[in-house]
Amino acid sequence: MSYQITYYKPERQGVFFDGEKCMLAVEFCTKQYETCGLLFWDAKGQVYRKPASAEGKQGTLFGFVIEGEELENCTYQFYQEDEVFPDPYARGYVGLEKWGDASVLKENIKSRPVKDTFDWGDDRLPATPYHESLVYGLNVRAFTMDKSSGVKEKGTFEGIVEKSDYLKSIGVTCVELMPCYEYEECMRDPAFQKAKPNAAETVGVEKEQVRVNCWGFQEGYYFAPKASYAAQRPEVSFKKMVKALHEKGIEVMMQFYFPADMNRSMIVEILRFWAITYHIDGVRLIGQDLPLKMIVQDPVLKELKIRCSTDLAEELYSYMIPGSKNLLLENIGFKNDLKRFLKGEENLTNLFVQYHRANPKINGVLNALTDYEGFSLYDLYTYEHKHNESNGEENRDGNDFNFSWNCGIEGETRKKSILALRMKQMKNALALLMLSQGVPYLFSGDEFGNTRFGNNNPYCQDNEIGHVKWTKAARNKELLSFYKELLALRKSYSVLHGEKELKMADVLGCGYPDISYHGKEAWRPDLTYVSRAVGIMLCGKYAKSAEEDFLYLAVNMHFKEQEFAFPKLPKGYVWETVFDTALLPKAQKEFGADVITAEERSVSLYRSVKKAGC
Repeated sequence: MSYQITYYKPERQGVFFDGEKCMLAVEFCTKQYETCGLLFWDAKGQVYRKPASAEGKQGTLFGFVIEGEELENCTYQFYQEDEVFPDPYARGYVGLEKWGDASVLKENIKSRPVKDTFDWGDDRLPATPYHESLVYGLNVRAFTMDKSSGVKEKGTFEGIVEKSDYLKSIGVTCVELMPCYEYEECMRDPAFQKAKPNAAETVGVEKEQVRVNCWGFQEGYYFAPKASYAAQRPEVSFKKMVKALHEKGIEVMMQFYFPADMNRSMIVEILRFWAITYHIDGVRLIGQDLPLKMIVQDPVLKELKIRCSTDLAEELYSYMIPGSKNLLLENIGFKNDLKRFLKGEENLTNLFVQYHRANPKINGVLNALTDYEGFSLYDLYTYEHKHNESNGEENRDGNDFNFSWNCGIEGETRKKSILALRMKQMKNALALLMLSQGVPYLFSGDEFGNTRFGNNNPYCQDNEIGHVKWTKAARNKELLSFYKELLALRKSYSVLHGEKELKMADVLGCGYPDISYHGKEAWRPDLTYVSRAVGIMLCGKYAKSAEEDFLYLAVNMHFKEQEFAFPKLPKGYVWETVFDTALLPKAQKEFGADVITAEERSVSLYRSVKKAGC
């Protein structure tokens, strides 16, 4: 089998197929380009060496054309003087298939030509509007790597597909994948201190002072899915996952980390590539000085969902499709301020009601209490201090301020009163998250109380600390059941997740505003510095659906009982309890008064119902 390598003058960098020809374009930043070139290995391992030539030079780009059979079973590298390196624009790589293989050095990594022959069939992007969305963050490997996941292909894109029915059952409309493009996960750090296993009996650290970067927030090989996350060829594995999730109405959003010195045009090209080649629905952009204007102006990306942290929404909106709402921005302050509010700190009730109704016209708003960094939901009410010793950095890494509360005892306990308080606090947190107007964001396992044993920065924990432990779903059935109850309520009442921002006004002339606030007296909320409680009434007449129920959310984060007065309902209607986090599951609470007493640290929901005989 013979191969012919010639030159062409490239217009842009990358890998392109023209029939059976593979065209490679690479940048050599040197005037001595005669010392640069291509190394090509055929399917039998025979190597071809082709120096760069002025014949294939366009600026600092050099183009090579490879002709022959079975090119996808061949590999290549580039060389510049004594240095060899893989193609940063390659669609696939050889050498990184085995997770955590510290023997693989950069010079051993070879690029692989990939020809796109995948049959997408009638695949379509679900295009779920933000007011109908629920985003679920996960790490591909950690999500199903634990043996309790019950999947066949653990820690892979295939594993996510195996869990897709579960994702659907908990209302997920979009999975947000932590970096899953190719990167070198082995970190060699001479300052790394070997850590002793903690009380959770964690897996020991890697040999020879090598740790694995489980999160991938580093410069990567951005045009290829991660091979060690795939049970077959990664480009096929990832596409099958996207197609399977789309069939269930679940979108795929990818996280991308770009270092500050990254070429801005290349960033746009990377995002275009994933949108076109892999049919992703959105991206979460992480980094500094990102070319957001270039991204939102790009015709291919104008309908792509873009999650980022920025205060440029007004400015960026002018470059987007009129009326579009594809920017998804953080509800600034929601995460930390709501954690403080849930602890019972002062001067936060007024902020809470603002976060609760935030739903601007020009962009989606994402509400998150937890994420890959920081404490998990379970750990928020089990630990007050971070426990990152096993990371090997003497507990110096990770945020020192977590706004958590251990409810009286640090770490695990069998004390029933502490466990009951922790369960109530987790329910309170989920209730405020799921019943707020923006887009709810859950990080994997929080819906059933997954723990990271107090580690708030488990970036290098490819073990029990970092993995989702699915046994928790069985042990914490009460929490998962309550979460599903909240999900059903959110779906049933469109006034809980409106398409438009609530105006706090009676724009229908029906006698009630769309949203109103209350306290010990109806229509008179206490939003002062010392307040820790508020009643929120939503009028169903403003709902998109036919339902016209009134909903009343009583939020009491005080350490004492608080009274709430209900507004008067239309004639023939009374209030009925929907749930109360202060009560045990299936417990009944007698109700019928115009004033209720809410237990300390509790959230309860009421709805209007017709009186019997009316």
